Parts: sequence; structure tokens; C-alpha cells
Amino acid sequence: MNELIEKRRSIRKFKSAKPVTKEQLKELMHAAMMAPSACNTRPWEFIAITNRKIMDEIINFHPYTKMLKTASAAIVVVALPQTGLPEGFYPQDCGAAVQNILLEAVSLGLGTCWCGIYPKKEMVESLQKLLDIPKAKVPFCVIAVGIPDENPKARGFFEESKIRYME
Repeated sequence: MNELIEKRRSIRKFKSAKPVTKEQLKELMHAAMMAPSACNTRPWEFIAITNRKIMDEIINFHPYTKMLKTASAAIVVVALPQTGLPEGFYPQDCGAAVQNILLEAVSLGLGTCWCGIYPKKEMVESLQKLLDIPKAKVPFCVIAVGIPDENPKARGFFEESKIRYME
């Protein structure tokens, strides 16, 4: 198994004195844009945030983003549902982009925590308002990014019982 997959963790405590660089953020979003998408529609945009005031505002309406207090940055993945055919696959496509960000972060020595926004209507609308995102675009998630200040144990594990082989 790929080492990055084994090492990836949800980090909720970061070394706030060590900022994430613009180049590192760009590398993360580059990785995201290499993700597969249905018919190569690429139904995503990204907002990189290093502004402390904006990150604090997100904490005010999203109860599960407290790790943004110590994170150096956040990436908002914005879904573009109106990409044409095939219709309706943007959640899977954006999920693949997010996973690429999480794995690339590990390769850069960064930590991340994926915090869902979509499909929670109140959170979607709050983030649209805060970041001036048009109604036709859907804030999919917020990813906290920073230098990890913790090393949690793995929570994922292999379960043979969840597999069915059809030969």
C-alpha cells in the first residue's frame, strides 16, 4: 500500500508559528486538479485562505472547524454543479480532488483536516456569503492546512468482512 495513504491523518492541532507558503498551497491545488472527474468536467474551483479573520469567521458558523484556530491556512473546495453532462457527479469529483490534496499534504510534511460543508444548507449559504461565492457555485468543504502539532494514531483499518468477491 502507498505510504502516503498509511500516513494520512486528520490533524486538529497545528504549529501556528510555522506558516504554510503560497507555493505549498499552489502544490496542493495542483494535486487537486489532477484528480479524475466524470467526462473530465473538472467541476471545481479553489479558494486558498491565509487571512486569520476569515478563518475565525468560518469557526463562528461551523462547529467542527475549531482546528482553524491553529491552522496556517485553509482551502475551500467550491463545486460547480452546472458543468453539463454528465449531471450530478460533482460530489464524487470534488471528493477525489480533496483526497489528492490530503495525500499531497502528507508528501509536503503538512497536516490537514477535511471539514464538510455541502450538503448542509446553512453552512453552504454562510460560506457563500462570507467568501462572496455566487449561488450557482457550492462550497463543498473547508480543508484546514498547517504543520502538524500532533501525531494521532490511524483510525482506518482493513476489514476483509466488508469485501465480497464475485468470480
